[in-house]
Amino acid sequence: MTSNEIRQRFLNFFAKRGHAVLPSASLVPENDPTVLFNTAGMQPLVPYLLGQKHPQGNRLVDAQKCIRTGDIDDVGDNRHLTFFEMLGNWSLGDYFKKEAINWSYEFLTSKEEGLGLDPSRLYVTVFKGENGIPRDDESIKIWQEVFGAHDLSHEVAGEDEFVNKNIRVIPLGTDDNFWIAGAIGPCGGDTEIFYDTRPEDGELSGKFGDLVDSFRLIEIWNNVFMEFNKTAEGKYEKLVSQNVDTGMGLERTTAVINGKNTVFETDLFIPILNKIDEFAVSSDDQSKRAKFIVADHIKAAVFMIADGVIPANTDQGYVLRRLLRRAVRFGDQLKLTPGALSSIADVVIEMYEESYPNLKAQDEYIKKEIKKEEQKFWETLSDGFHEYHKLLLKNQNIFDGEIAYTLFTSYGFPFEVALDIVKEEGVKISEDTSDVFSALMKKHQDLSRAGAEKKFKGGLADTSEMSVRYHTATHLLNEALHRVLGEHVTQKGSNITPERMRFDFAHSQKMTDEEKKKAEDLVNEKIAEGLEVSFAELPKEEALKTNARHNFGEKYGDIVKVYTIKNKDGEIFSQEFCGGPHVQNTSELGKFKIVKEEAVSAGVRRIKAVLE
Repeated sequence: MTSNEIRQRFLNFFAKRGHAVLPSASLVPENDPTVLFNTAGMQPLVPYLLGQKHPQGNRLVDAQKCIRTGDIDDVGDNRHLTFFEMLGNWSLGDYFKKEAINWSYEFLTSKEEGLGLDPSRLYVTVFKGENGIPRDDESIKIWQEVFGAHDLSHEVAGEDEFVNKNIRVIPLGTDDNFWIAGAIGPCGGDTEIFYDTRPEDGELSGKFGDLVDSFRLIEIWNNVFMEFNKTAEGKYEKLVSQNVDTGMGLERTTAVINGKNTVFETDLFIPILNKIDEFAVSSDDQSKRAKFIVADHIKAAVFMIADGVIPANTDQGYVLRRLLRRAVRFGDQLKLTPGALSSIADVVIEMYEESYPNLKAQDEYIKKEIKKEEQKFWETLSDGFHEYHKLLLKNQNIFDGEIAYTLFTSYGFPFEVALDIVKEEGVKISEDTSDVFSALMKKHQDLSRAGAEKKFKGGLADTSEMSVRYHTATHLLNEALHRVLGEHVTQKGSNITPERMRFDFAHSQKMTDEEKKKAEDLVNEKIAEGLEVSFAELPKEEALKTNARHNFGEKYGDIVKVYTIKNKDGEIFSQEFCGGPHVQNTSELGKFKIVKEEAVSAGVRRIKAVLE
């Protein structure tokens, strides 16, 4: 079964059971300043899991693009990835444990609608009860009914967590089978489904953890039952509205379904690896790992660029730059010809064009960004290597934080890439390298921030009447651009003087004259309507729940100002985190006019505008 078939079967299965099919959200979170990327299927849906009404109802299903950066150094070991898809179905206060468990079993085992897995190879874990919360006996009973109805053993493991031919349900503690998004908030036990990948090894018997560690049992599904709210005092209170949050990794499931030992043996990677083989010279074990790294990193880069990320030295751009530069380095080990990475990207785009058409729509731009970064890094390597060896020689062949800092600030060597090179060369590394590098970078960032704060300090530094008017106009423009160009638009910076405003935003192509006119007209429409500009000071957690626009990478205080501009009918037009100040009514702004729209860098555009 192909990965596309698995994805589509999953969406169809739950659509047939009343779930609205959602498109994947962007890899870059819209309303979560705590992370750089969406790392799990539930992340874009957090506001709705916390009680906000979803416009498409209380049963949802999706395939969500995810990036996890904690495993970058482990990629190449047969199972770790930076980019993956998480399939999920959701109940927002609708069905609960019985339906979720029955449907997960049905989808996994049904030959007609699902994946057709052998039911006798399924094992499940449940929450065993801790921290004053009782054991999830309800889930245990449901699983026993499900297995019993299909003539399967269904005894429950004891405290020793030992599994044998009769035991199929294993209660585990908080670390394994209890989910909470943060320190407080909605939470609950979960039940995870595992599959026996090697029945040919004989009867399954042994301690559950050992069977997982040896990859005999692999997790393929997780049902989270959010039925409690953990308070600041550490109490677990029963939620009025109970939610189901599920997840199944497409890459891992594709490997399991097709009897493969690794995700790299599936159709999600074979075409990419075949393309790498067309360019690669080497084919030993070391080169196998290098191929996996290049395949994973280019796939992740393609999706990141398509979602508006560009290579940079901070935030998402830093992760993208690090991935591309690692791909260049491991591609060099394979002796890939210059420009090969963009040809590999072509294969990724072709593989996913049906499920993610935005890749095909931006294929030339994506390949151009990859080629540009590849070329830039070769220049960096040639200049930086010379300096790197000089610095090492001066430092008695010991690599430390100061050398790492110099390589990063002067030559653009990401810290982790420099460490990779040092380790490969067998150079001694100072124990405090990471701490010294971090301290020097913090000092560097503080100096940069001090300059930036001359422009903004809790809002506008220049609070003249015209500057305040321009400040409010940026909020109207920001919202207008989202509505005219799409939700991928993200603010990248602004600069205001009493004479004009400048607004930078992520967008992959030049705005057309029609788009500029639409944005300009929408701003002027809201000015002409004379809308009230109000603000509220809220605790940060409350402010995040409003879904107000904000810069995800920015550090906010405990109390946040949220500025709101509502239409005459009471519907919110613009809502943003902001220190202020602003005008009291949009009618004070005058006529808004876009003077110029231009490129700042790849993927970032700039609008210069005036108020007349």
